[in-house]
Amino acid sequence: MALTEKDFKRSVFVNCPFDGNYMELLRPLLFTLLYSGFIPRIALESSDSSITRISKIVDLITQSRYAIHDISRCQSTGKGELFRFNMPFELGLDIGCKLFKNGRWTAKKCLILEAEKFRYQAALSDLSNSDIADHNNDPETLLRKIRNWLVQDCEACLPAPTVIWGRFLDFMADNYDRLAKEGWTKKDIASQPMKETLRDMTSWIKKI
Repeated sequence: MALTEKDFKRSVFVNCPFDGNYMELLRPLLFTLLYSGFIPRIALESSDSSITRISKIVDLITQSRYAIHDISRCQSTGKGELFRFNMPFELGLDIGCKLFKNGRWTAKKCLILEAEKFRYQAALSDLSNSDIADHNNDPETLLRKIRNWLVQDCEACLPAPTVIWGRFLDFMADNYDRLAKEGWTKKDIASQPMKETLRDMTSWIKKI
């Protein structure tokens, strides 16, 4: 994806889980970025198997001035399940890009999200002095944190969080009704490819 300097300044790399349990958080996250005029960049935007995941991630990071890193799902949840290293690893890549790459990358900014305040310190103590936002796994709280960060650190001018949340709920209802009329089942809608969801969000936002 070829990006202009203007696109770079509006691009936000999103580092988060992509499993079904996180979708209720990911959808409002992406909607808020699009509604605010930013370009969300996620690994799911491309399914080209010829490109290694690490190459894809590095490209997305270097093409984005901003980033949102949700490290709330790093902890193992079942017996014998390993700690999930992807999110903290990609956070490290993003910070490294800011610190070690010259030019426009020195102006990179990021928002780090967690489920519970200070929980991350037990496993990632290097972030102990960082300003990390907690969302308690609540979609509306997550949207509020992202909206406020965009205003404070990304120079966005936006309506109240409650207004954006209402718009998101309107989109979800409208999109569900439209897809259902087109013959989509509940299972189809729940598994809609993220690239298609982003396209539907963008189209809906342009009409309001």
